[in-house]
Amino acid sequence: MSAVKQLFKPKDFIETAEGLCFAVVQFGVECSGCCEKVLCFLRYIKFDDDNHFGWRKVKTDIANTYLKQYFPHYLHHSEVLDADLHAVEVRDIVRHYKPRERLQFILASLQRDSVEQDLFELCRLFQRNGLDIAQIGVTGSLLIGVQQSGSDIDLVFYDRDLFHHARKITAHLIESGKLSDLDETDWQASFDRRSCALSLADYVWHERRKCNKALINGRKFDLNLVAENVEQTGATYKKCGATVIQCKIVDDRYGFDYPAMYSIDHAEIRSVVCFIATYTGQAFKGETVEIAGLVEQGDDGVLRIVVGSSREAPGEYIKVMTCLD
Repeated sequence: MSAVKQLFKPKDFIETAEGLCFAVVQFGVECSGCCEKVLCFLRYIKFDDDNHFGWRKVKTDIANTYLKQYFPHYLHHSEVLDADLHAVEVRDIVRHYKPRERLQFILASLQRDSVEQDLFELCRLFQRNGLDIAQIGVTGSLLIGVQQSGSDIDLVFYDRDLFHHARKITAHLIESGKLSDLDETDWQASFDRRSCALSLADYVWHERRKCNKALINGRKFDLNLVAENVEQTGATYKKCGATVIQCKIVDDRYGFDYPAMYSIDHAEIRSVVCFIATYTGQAFKGETVEIAGLVEQGDDGVLRIVVGSSREAPGEYIKVMTCLD
């Protein structure tokens, strides 16, 4: 993996001189003319109202409208992904927030707020159960220090084996009572934050078996995988239209990656790529699924179906029809 590719990773944040903070969504950079751009999405805007200074989180529609009105040069159409998103030239980045560095800073700090203290206790629980916490990071509001008392914890893992080990530890700690499973209210809140095409019951069924979220001291945390050293194909894609298919999963080894990827048994479409966290780890090898998404054709002629063709991706989903358990 190149030095540039190592520099920017999904779940990192980048800040510009205008007071904009973007979440990185792709490894490395995309070349656009003579420029190198980091593919990302605006998440926070710095404000100074009535002598109150800080960051304000923005939703997708507000982010798009704000950039269109004030900073249209950050709006970007990716020729590689054939998708509209945001992008920042490397030379315009004034700060790069890195999840691993931030986590180690919080763990070494002598003063921690309630969210940071729960993060500290969670990491110590993992560590006592054999997890190498030096190889993980923290993203979301904690990454840039704008967490509030009710904020969740989003951990990032860069090694696939370590991530799956953490999932097993999480299941064990729930069984032993050292962590708590989400209750009905928690699941409803989690569902409400997602633009999910599934019913609440279907959403919860799929989520429970992933073992990648739980509660510590009543605070929800999520485990996210951003696997390093994954070979990038370099292929470009063009959208061919929406479809709904049923097929069998034949390879799920990259099912929790970002983006999640599955090989499928289908007459025309070879694989599924998912850019939405809701459907990460959604299905396992041997299961039959229904998938709604956009068909894309690579420059090699191979077809794939994409779930998460836009940030909200209404109507796109992965749903297990027949499971193994």
